[in-house]
Amino acid sequence: MEEIRPLAETSFDDIFMAWEDSFRDYERTRTKEELRKMLSRRGFAPALSFGAFDEQQLVSFTLNAFGTHNGVNTAYDTGTGTIKSHRGKELSTKIFMESLPYLKQAGTRQYLLEVLQHNKAAVSIYTNIGFRVSREFNYFISNMENSSLKGSAMQARYRLIDIDLNSKVEMMCMWDFAPSWQNSFESIARNIDGFKIIGAMDDDILAGYGIIELATGDIPQLAVDSAYRRQGVGSAILKELLKYNQNSAIQVIILHKG
Repeated sequence: MEEIRPLAETSFDDIFMAWEDSFRDYERTRTKEELRKMLSRRGFAPALSFGAFDEQQLVSFTLNAFGTHNGVNTAYDTGTGTIKSHRGKELSTKIFMESLPYLKQAGTRQYLLEVLQHNKAAVSIYTNIGFRVSREFNYFISNMENSSLKGSAMQARYRLIDIDLNSKVEMMCMWDFAPSWQNSFESIARNIDGFKIIGAMDDDILAGYGIIELATGDIPQLAVDSAYRRQGVGSAILKELLKYNQNSAIQVIILHKG
């Protein structure tokens, strides 16, 4: 019989071993260092995360992050998995249900997760628990060598400069949609040294901006003020960001408008 308990005393090595086994067949896996960085960026909270243990082996887990979403204290599922030998026992559901009292006691008012739509098993689990779809995203990934930028050149009056999150109020005014959890300012701020932020300036006005995570090539945010669109600003920012990419690929998540 598996025992469910918090992961506060579980080593990262044990978590990674369970993660690696659980996601071995997925289209994208992560190295130990990639997982460590991902959890840090998303706000992983071991004391509010839970796992099922078969004796001392972690066989199923939900790695929760804690932060705010739309101004509400939120727990975010940054990774749920079960090792192959223990599937079919509804461990993910049991872990979630047993974790709820702890999450509520910690001040959580809502629970957020993101799941790939073609992962029918996961979608079924979450639907049966009572989750509902609030929005859908498209995920794009491309090799750097296959990526080329087309479009009009940015007008000479604009200049590209380094900026920081002190400009986030102006940035938010450019959004057509709020970023996903892992692409939010809160997540970026957790490891700000790992990001580069470029702004396009029209005199002293911020016309557009973009952010890239240097090690992964992830572009969490790219936006242009509505008054400056179709002038080559976005393409120029993206081209500049790619100069700092240390990865062989780039990846972007945008809102699906079906």
